[in-house]
Amino acid sequence: MKFQFRKVFFFLITLGLLSSCASKQDVVYFQNAALSGLETQVKENVATTRFKVDDLINIYVSTLDPEASAPFNLFRGAQEGGNMRPEQVDYLVDKDGEIDFPVIGKIKVVGLTPEELRVKLTESLEADYLKDPIINIRLKNFTVTVLGEVKRPGTYLVNGEQITILEALGLAGDMTIKGMRKNVLVIREFEGTKVYYRIDLTSNMAAESPVYYLTQNDVVYVEPNNSAITSSSMDNRATITVSILSVLITSTVLILTR
Repeated sequence: MKFQFRKVFFFLITLGLLSSCASKQDVVYFQNAALSGLETQVKENVATTRFKVDDLINIYVSTLDPEASAPFNLFRGAQEGGNMRPEQVDYLVDKDGEIDFPVIGKIKVVGLTPEELRVKLTESLEADYLKDPIINIRLKNFTVTVLGEVKRPGTYLVNGEQITILEALGLAGDMTIKGMRKNVLVIREFEGTKVYYRIDLTSNMAAESPVYYLTQNDVVYVEPNNSAITSSSMDNRATITVSILSVLITSTVLILTR
């Protein structure tokens, strides 16, 4: 009986040791991202928002004559309490990179900055329809996602036309002490392809990186450092140790009561 008990004991200890070792492969996201080579496709520092497919754009046209500009602003009824109020319709960039603008029709906007689109619309409207139009353009669904070793991971709505990676980390409550600051990953869509960049936030050259300024729908991932990976392993070992001790205590009680 004692021999069988020893065999069970050593088997459980061995099983615990083999299953409790955590490695980088068990913890880190996007482990093959650095091997893609796609980060070399874009070398310029992207500091300006450019429209992409599925962007939602708000465009408001005004002139000294409100009646003249009214056809270029679409509204729909929206429920607010017990009343209906007018709500401006936004424009979705379709799969062809276009929006369907009132009167003018299809306009190619993908790849344009808000200022470039403003100039393009102004020229079209002044040529045939309006005198001195004032055009306000805003990207409605500018979001960035921050994941990994930060205090509040999540997706955040950006107010304005640009945001730096430091500001995005600030929205997420900054990195935890276990975040790897020298190897932060940014995932960006570039011409329909996912592009992966690495940025060293401890370097004074970080502001020169193509991802220092984020664009809409960028994903920022802060990789856990070795301390975090080791901590994950220790937590796993503690759980397994408790399980093994429970089995051993139960087995001991059964043996002694026979």
